[in-house]
Amino acid sequence: MNKKNIELHNLSIDEYDEINNPPPSEVEFDIILKKAMSRRSFIKGSAMFGASAFVLGSGLNMLSTSDAEAAFSGLIDFKPIKANTTDDITIPNGFNWEIVAKWGDPLYSKGKWFDHFTRGDGESQELSFGDNNDGMDTFTTKEGKTIIAVNNEYVNRSIIYGNRRTKLPENEDDVRKGKAGHGVSIFEISNENGKWEIVKDSMYNRRITAESLMEITGPARGHSLLKTISDPTGTKSLGTWNNCGNGKTPWGTYLACEENFNGYFSNTDPDAEVPLEFKRYGISTKDWGYAWGKYDNRFSWDLEPNEPNRAGYVVEIDPLNPSSTPKKRTALGRFKHENAEVVLGKNNEVIVYLGDDERGEYLYKFISSKKYSKNGDNSKVLEDGDLFVAKFDDNGKGKWLPLTPETTGMKSKAEIAIHTRIAASAAGGTTMDRPEWVAANPLKAEAYVALTNNKNRGKKPNAGGDDTSVNGPNPRINNQYGQIIRWTADRGDHASSNFKWDIFVLVGNPAVHKGPNAGSKNITKENMFNAPDGIKFDSKGGLWIQTDGKYSNSGDFAGMGNNQMLYGDPKTGEIKRFLVGPNEAEVTGLTWSKDYKTMFVGIQHPGEKGNSTWPDGPGTAPRSSIIAIRKNDGSRIG
Repeated sequence: MNKKNIELHNLSIDEYDEINNPPPSEVEFDIILKKAMSRRSFIKGSAMFGASAFVLGSGLNMLSTSDAEAAFSGLIDFKPIKANTTDDITIPNGFNWEIVAKWGDPLYSKGKWFDHFTRGDGESQELSFGDNNDGMDTFTTKEGKTIIAVNNEYVNRSIIYGNRRTKLPENEDDVRKGKAGHGVSIFEISNENGKWEIVKDSMYNRRITAESLMEITGPARGHSLLKTISDPTGTKSLGTWNNCGNGKTPWGTYLACEENFNGYFSNTDPDAEVPLEFKRYGISTKDWGYAWGKYDNRFSWDLEPNEPNRAGYVVEIDPLNPSSTPKKRTALGRFKHENAEVVLGKNNEVIVYLGDDERGEYLYKFISSKKYSKNGDNSKVLEDGDLFVAKFDDNGKGKWLPLTPETTGMKSKAEIAIHTRIAASAAGGTTMDRPEWVAANPLKAEAYVALTNNKNRGKKPNAGGDDTSVNGPNPRINNQYGQIIRWTADRGDHASSNFKWDIFVLVGNPAVHKGPNAGSKNITKENMFNAPDGIKFDSKGGLWIQTDGKYSNSGDFAGMGNNQMLYGDPKTGEIKRFLVGPNEAEVTGLTWSKDYKTMFVGIQHPGEKGNSTWPDGPGTAPRSSIIAIRKNDGSRIG
């Protein structure tokens, strides 16, 4: 997520994260299309769209607006809105929205109100809501209090240091401020006065940052590759950062997922040779401008060679226990995690679906060794289990390949947990077009994954040299629009090794293109978008889709406007637009109040290129925020 907005100072993500090998030969799109179109639908009872109908083809028969409205099953009733480039929030008639929390809002009475000129300092940021909020969830105490846990993925350096000449960190306090802008914010919110707002000084309010103590658990705990000068046992680490999507467990804990951790490490020697294992994770001799290595040896990998191996995990946090220590769950693998979607198998196995957000990387599944106990102790369930990588066949079937010493050639589960990308390549998983969020349908054993885009599909391999030719779930070369695929677990059990899959939507622009880039039949001129990213189901089985794509509103993206949130009907395949965000913002993070009468939505990095002053208006700094959306009549919204 957000690869487009990371300032790399004349170096692209590809130069960090990919080895420029000669491209493999391309597989013709029409061959894959023919196979996909010949598949029979495995989704039974679909009113209008079978599996093959979701897969694009040339000369698509687009739905008319009236047909689309008639097809929608009415899980949430609203009139879809038009795309736009307004520097504000746009939602349908009959709904209202308000700000819940903005970057820099203090969580404590001793915190300072946000200063639009200085944008705060290290101390004020440690006491305030972090920057660039992403994945989030709500939790309810026994007394009925509402607690939000939300990721703060990264900091916009040109904004957080916007009062500086260089718009970059220039001293130790700048780095302290940057570290405090990352991590997770946990705080109580109240609706007692008819408006959702932060409850200052709540016992639940907490900032978890790049300096917070973490416990390392699972198969990699204590491994020699995790031992450092500051932690010779390899069991404790400091901090979590670049937390992207999230997860929520049945026992009430929060899962924060570390994504682009690599961009924070550097080497004091710019010409140092980068180990192949580091190259696979995009680690270089230069960081992305955060300058943490200048003031903290942890982030100079020549001084602490194993520190990068201690980042890139899922972190489990108990939001209702402020004194608890977050736990890095190495059993769930190390890669650029997007989110962690938790479901239960038929025998109460805990299953976690995981996407690795990189071009040409993989989709994973974790199955716990211990079973979930409704009234028991589940604190160690995520410490041990089996990890799998997805293999998609072009015939609409697939299987989960186990990552074991036998299938990967690695010595132990610990090495697999640390070098998961390398293990997945060895096992033969299917390379994917940037696997973003995974969402599981609460009404059936079905899951979806957003594949946001992949400019390298059919052109060049990822850093591991894996095949990037087009395949069934990734059917386009130079995929600039993305797609959402779904699968149903064999025997209705998420623990099964086999599944069947199809394409729920192939995103495109029918106003500009015909054929593959026009999209599938459920994409029309009225609902088109690009780069599906965050996806999440509501309690009624409706699929919410959030985007982090191109907002130029021109060329290949003409008519798409700003990033947005849409509502999809899994039964009919119909999609309609619900929300449009402000300029240059990503729409990401979604959760609900306990009574489902409020929907909380994240707005990240407005004005990342300088063209927004949302939400405070002219003359102010743009601020990532959480908004609350409600129906005017006070009824449920999801």
